[in-house]
Amino acid sequence: MLFETEGLDHQGYCIRPPSEAYSILLQATLGCSHNKCTFCDSFKTKRFAIKDRSIWEKDLAFASRYCRRQNRVFVMDGDAFVMPMRHWEWLLTEIAEQLPWVERVGTYANAKGVALKSDQDLRRLRELGLSMIYYGVESGQPEVLQRVRKGADPEKLLTQARRLKDAGFTLSVTVIIGLAGREGSLEHAKATGELVSKIDPDYIGALTLMLPPGAPITREVREGTLTMPDQMELLAELGVLFSHTTLSNGMFTANHASNYLPIRARLPQDKEAVMALIRNALEGKIALRHEWMRAL
Repeated sequence: MLFETEGLDHQGYCIRPPSEAYSILLQATLGCSHNKCTFCDSFKTKRFAIKDRSIWEKDLAFASRYCRRQNRVFVMDGDAFVMPMRHWEWLLTEIAEQLPWVERVGTYANAKGVALKSDQDLRRLRELGLSMIYYGVESGQPEVLQRVRKGADPEKLLTQARRLKDAGFTLSVTVIIGLAGREGSLEHAKATGELVSKIDPDYIGALTLMLPPGAPITREVREGTLTMPDQMELLAELGVLFSHTTLSNGMFTANHASNYLPIRARLPQDKEAVMALIRNALEGKIALRHEWMRAL
């Protein structure tokens, strides 16, 4: 979700998960160190950088004075997890000291950033208070991941996700419906469901592909090299993804503004009820979100 704010030092558009809407948003880094995914244009105008510590100090001072009703912190930008340990250790220590009422600290991470840290590093971050990781999987199909330039294959995504879980983090993975286009839609859905089932995260957030003006994938659609599934095909893809997703005890959500059919389900117990909901939607018995209501 994109937004602009005042008060804290937020440079340009910032992104945070829907569940962090009421969090203290600390922009520790600018942009994304990978910044190659074809479906994203959020950081094309930003060169990746770690912001000066003096800015962090001002933001923490502001938060300590004006953000006492907010008990969560979300550290931005796109993959702030990639920061070296010395920066994380300083920041997490200061959050604990200056914002003692904060109960949860979260951030985005990708497989590359996780792989750069040792198991000891991961445990240390968890001990210092970093607890919630939003982890982009996007697809479980190797060909799709390569085409969208994700920078990781399914094996690497699985390995690094398991390391996060083993270190004690709460893990929320993101997948994208429609990312394979019309031709590979159902294969992408099946492979993605199988991959996230192996990861067995605490949360899965399913988004539907939007076409930002500056994203390379938008040019692919415009030039006809990739055909987007229509509304019903995207819904069918969601059904296949959900049917192939098994969690030991987790939440599956498709309540992001990009989706046509909002879903919030606890798995495994809500599996049959949600499958029935999707079938009814495919049969036209349930109204879908209007196009004008969809957004990043």
